[in-house]
Amino acid sequence: MDTEERRSRVPSASVATTAPAVTGGAKIPRPRRQLWVEEPATRRRMPDPVRTAAVRAVLIMSLTIIQAMVAFLCTLTGSWLAFPMVLSSVGSTVVATWSVLDVWITRQVWNQRNGVVSIPSSSARQLRRERRRARRAARTAQREEARIRRRGAGSLSRA
Repeated sequence: MDTEERRSRVPSASVATTAPAVTGGAKIPRPRRQLWVEEPATRRRMPDPVRTAAVRAVLIMSLTIIQAMVAFLCTLTGSWLAFPMVLSSVGSTVVATWSVLDVWITRQVWNQRNGVVSIPSSSARQLRRERRRARRAARTAQREEARIRRRGAGSLSRA
């Protein structure tokens, strides 16, 4: 396989060089590959309160892991700091567990307060709306018919 065949198989977007190609004395710039390519999001963005709770949980979890590691290393070296670090690591583990539960609870509360768009309930809602409109139209037609009968029942034609 010679170089011409290889060049034809390489897509132009994958060329990452900035040097211009020289062809017969004229410089032709080669296309550049983009550094940042926008891709559509696969998931919707988390609501603000849930995101804040998640960030808080991640920070607390990372600090707890660091603290547990320090407690382990202090225990290995036989330092006097080992016992207080182990006690505080146990407390931090409880706090970290609560922070993770806080994310879950915050998400549930947000979903209950603001609702979640679900297709089955939306279609059911649409059907209920259509039924209500049909009942209203039927009642209106019934009232009109009763009103016309009442108006015409009292007066006979004088012809």
